[in-house]
Order: sequence, then structure tokens, then C-alpha cells
Amino acid sequence: MYTDMEMWTEVRRRVLNKELSKRAACKEYSIHWDTLTKILEHVEPPGYQQAQPRPKPKIGPFLPIIHKILKEDRQAPRKQRHTAKRIFDRLVAEHQFDGGYTIVKDAVRAWRQQTKEVFLPLSHPRGEAQVDFGFAQVDLDGIREKVALFVMTLPYSDALFIQAFPRECTESFQEGHRRAFEFFGGVPRRISYDNSKIAVAKILGSRKRKITSEFLRLQSHYLFEHHFCLVRRPNEKGHVEHLLDFARNNYLVPVPKVDSLAELNERLAERCRADLDRQLRGKSKTKAKLLLEESSRWLPLPKQAFDARRVTPALANSESLVRFDTNSYSVPTKYAYREITVVATVDEVRLVSEDRLVARHPRHWGREQYIFNPVHYLALLETKPGGLDHARPLEDWNLPKCFDIMRRRLEREDLDGLGTREFIRVLRLLEHATVKQLAGAVEYALDIGIQDVDSIRVILEHRRESPVALFSLDGRPHLRTVHIESTDITAYQSLLVEV
Repeated sequence: MYTDMEMWTEVRRRVLNKELSKRAACKEYSIHWDTLTKILEHVEPPGYQQAQPRPKPKIGPFLPIIHKILKEDRQAPRKQRHTAKRIFDRLVAEHQFDGGYTIVKDAVRAWRQQTKEVFLPLSHPRGEAQVDFGFAQVDLDGIREKVALFVMTLPYSDALFIQAFPRECTESFQEGHRRAFEFFGGVPRRISYDNSKIAVAKILGSRKRKITSEFLRLQSHYLFEHHFCLVRRPNEKGHVEHLLDFARNNYLVPVPKVDSLAELNERLAERCRADLDRQLRGKSKTKAKLLLEESSRWLPLPKQAFDARRVTPALANSESLVRFDTNSYSVPTKYAYREITVVATVDEVRLVSEDRLVARHPRHWGREQYIFNPVHYLALLETKPGGLDHARPLEDWNLPKCFDIMRRRLEREDLDGLGTREFIRVLRLLEHATVKQLAGAVEYALDIGIQDVDSIRVILEHRRESPVALFSLDGRPHLRTVHIESTDITAYQSLLVEV
């Protein structure tokens, strides 16, 4: 039994070698004259070629409607575009379509395949970078949290750097750049971005952008050139998106369990460092060697460190609280009702009045939280001592036990009811000392039976004074030749007179 190709080959061989006539071949192999002519003209069967598309009586009249819907979808939000099922429902309801769902689904699939964009492979010169943000889940101190992933990649060497932040914002954007530049040891000459509001204040045209002041400050410090992708054209920075997926799948699976983001970021940096030893398909060297090659094209790191921060004006309210990023941070009560400048970094919030730093707090990344420093309210409590046990800023203030003992002694021995105020005056020494320093002074005062604030202040200041070191001539040979006469104190005897 012949296969089609076997018969095809044998007919060609026998006829073209004059072993068999054409008429005999048609008779022996039961084939038509036209078929024999095709066999003799082609080395192998040319395949079926349809002269004209098959008619589609059911779906054909509705194809223009389907194509119009799909074209209009390009302008719609990605998550609000038509599925094949939704198009089928509309055809039935609005256009009296009486065919089946399958032929509609096939028509939608065919249109999408035919109109799918084809991309040109790009070459990547040395010294260029791409930046993007992604997201992942992390078990942070026992709680599942969503974190923002800052990623910078270098397409030429395929090196990447990734860090996790509580949220995508100006501070994390700037801090991510600072850490990436220090990790790579230089600054890429050109960096590609999407059109994030952190960097782009307004899109003015195809390539023209109005840049935010904080992005310009970052660029002015490091002097790199920026490049923003066309709207809805993420393929222009497809390298960073690909490596973001790689890092998420390889560095964050399974879900990391860490005590802090600092611990996680140390792990991520180490993984990025280890990844430099890989050699990718199509590359002649490892990532580390390619990275060394392109480093000659980088800009040097500035000598002055970059301050990754966001500055915004605010107003302290009647409770000496300044609202920033939905949270409220305390300032000393004398700054209530004043204009305050908030300087926020990834790790802390600094509060400035005029040119003076008046408060600093660890950055809180929750929402609608109150962050108090109890010391800020002690001056007010000195005038309102009755509020000491009810003041919200002092609710969770866990002071050493010696402070409770001091308060009980002061309140027991002061019959005029001024003991509480005197205790608050002791606490106010924390305005210029740490809790540990003041606790040591209070414990010593209790041991020697002293409890007035002035005595405790003297003890505190005495303990903070550094002893004067003895002067040594070691390393100063030129001073060994200097001779200083000793003072004759007998000369002062003449000043003594009998009274």
C-alpha cells in the first residue's frame, strides 16, 4: 500500500525516466491526466490551495459588526473590553443573530490573531537602563503585606537590582534609584520609564512631557538622560518587565517570611549579586563581565549623597499634630497652629518650623495613625498637671520603674498638691536627655534620698560630662624641647593681711 509521497515519487521516477508512458501511468495508478501533470511538475505535493475563502453564510454578514466592536475596544479600559461571550450576547440582542456561540468565538480569535502587533527585536547599547515598579506579597513580622518592588535593569549586561518598599511613591522611587546606582557603582547615561505620575506631571504630546520637580531634582543630582515610553506602549521597556517577572518568580517564591523590609532587601540584593554569575543564552560572557564592560559608559556617582525625600507644607493643629500622608505626627506644643514643613524619607518624617528641626519620627506606612512623642506634651502638662494620667500621648509610654517610685515620693511628701507638677518637671529633663540617661540619674537620686528636680539636673549633667584626658607628648617630639617655668606661689603671701 503506497503512501501519497511514495506514489508521487514512483510515478515521477518511472515516467520521467521513460520507463512508463503518461497514458500507462494514468491507467496503472488510477489517476487523472491533470493529476499526473501536477506530479510531473512538482517534486512534492504542493498542498491544497484554496482559490477563494469559503463562504460563511451564518457569521459573514455579522463580521463587520464584530470587527467594529473589537476596534473600539482598543480605546476602552483594559478590564472593560468585550469578551467573545459578550459580543455573542450583543449580536443576539441587538442584531437578531441566530447562529451559535462557537462561530462567534472563532471569528473573534481570528481577528485578534490577524491584528496582533508584531515587535522588532532591539539592540541595547551599553550604559542604558530601564526602571519599573511591580508588586508582591510578603509575610512581614507575621502579617501578610503587599509591597512595591522597585526594579532597575541594564539591558546590555542583563543585570538587575530589586528592592521592596511599603508603597510606590516619590520617596521610594528616589530611594530605589539611589540604592541601584550604589549597587551598580555608577549611573547609566539614559534611563527609560513609563508615564508614572511620580515622574510625569502632564503628557503634552507623543514624546513631550511636563516633568515633576522631584524627578528633576533626582535627575539634576545624577545627570542622567530620561526617556518616557509612548502611552500604552510598555514594550519599549519590555526588558525590565521581563526581569521583574523573573525576580518575582525566583526571589519571592515561596512568599518570604521576614521580620522587616530591611532584612528582605538584604536578601534581594544578595540574590541580585549572585545572579551576576549567570551566562545567558546568546551572550558571550557572564553578566558580571558584561557589566564591567558597560561600566566604562556610566556617569560617576556624585560625591555628595542624594537625599531621597519628599517635602510638603503642613499646619500643626490645636493638638500639636501635623498630618502627612493620612497620618498625624506630633510636634512640641509651642509649635501648635504654626506652619510646618514636612520632610519625609522612606524611614522617617522630619518636621521643620522655619529653619529649625523641631521633631522627627519613624515613618508609619499605615493609614490614619497617630504617632506621638510624649516629650512634646510635657511643657503643656506642667501647666495642666491634672491631665497627666489621661493624656493620650502618654498612654503607651513605658518608663523604667524608678520614675513611678519618684512620682509616689514626690506626691506623698508634697502636701500642697504640687508633687505631680514637680514630677512633670523631672520628666521635662527628657527634652535634653535620653530615657536611659535620666533613669540613671533618678535611680542615683533615690539612692541618696534626693528628689528635687534641680538636684537631679545636676546629677544628670555631671554624668554626661566627659573627663578631661591627660595630655601626652607621644607623637609631639617638637614639644619636648619646650621648657615652662614653674609658678612660685610664695609671691602670693604678700597679699595676705591679718584681719
